[in-house]
Amino acid sequence: MNVEAILNDCEEAVADGATRLGSLGFWRAVAHLKRHPELVDEFADRVAAIDQEAFRRWAVVTVPLGVGTAVMAFLTLLGILVTGAAYYVAAPWNGLCVLAGTFILLVPTHGLGHLVVGWLLGIRFRYWFIGSWKRPQPGVKIDYASYLRASPRARAWMHAAGAIVTKLIPLLNLGAVWGSGAPAWTAWTLGVLFVVMVITDVLWSTKSSDWKKFKREISYAT
Repeated sequence: MNVEAILNDCEEAVADGATRLGSLGFWRAVAHLKRHPELVDEFADRVAAIDQEAFRRWAVVTVPLGVGTAVMAFLTLLGILVTGAAYYVAAPWNGLCVLAGTFILLVPTHGLGHLVVGWLLGIRFRYWFIGSWKRPQPGVKIDYASYLRASPRARAWMHAAGAIVTKLIPLLNLGAVWGSGAPAWTAWTLGVLFVVMVITDVLWSTKSSDWKKFKREISYAT
């Protein structure tokens, strides 16, 4: 595969305002680099520059990494505080506090899971973003140069981290249900939420989101 020629075409397309590069072979070239890590250092920075420019034009909102991380950390703290308030109010308000805290925590922790695990494994990030108003879940954009230079297993577990952390939230908050003496329906609601999230992962994420990416990257490690 002529990676050089493909990247040349993609750079021209991005300069002309393109945001979709698949038809030009961009992702085939990226897959080729993953299969041939000895080529990564030669092309990683160019791939990252192309990816970043196309992605910025595609995303509906982008926020600097530090600002976005601070906002997500604040929302995480808020979710913990709302959950903790369940220990100081009577039923049924304690149950409502646990559920409200759970849903607040689900917003920031997915992206923070990617960010923290990726950072520990050598992957760096550019900014936070919202890709579509139809799916306004905030995400964190990887720096593709560091992503390509990371090991396949590191890339795989970075993708898995967000999904795993999200599933842990309702399970962990079962402890708050027990500790605060919240009504039984609170625990049942968290249980149903967990099951629905797992089913969603099986039916959707394995085909088009984090678990699909996990399987893709782990395949390069075998």
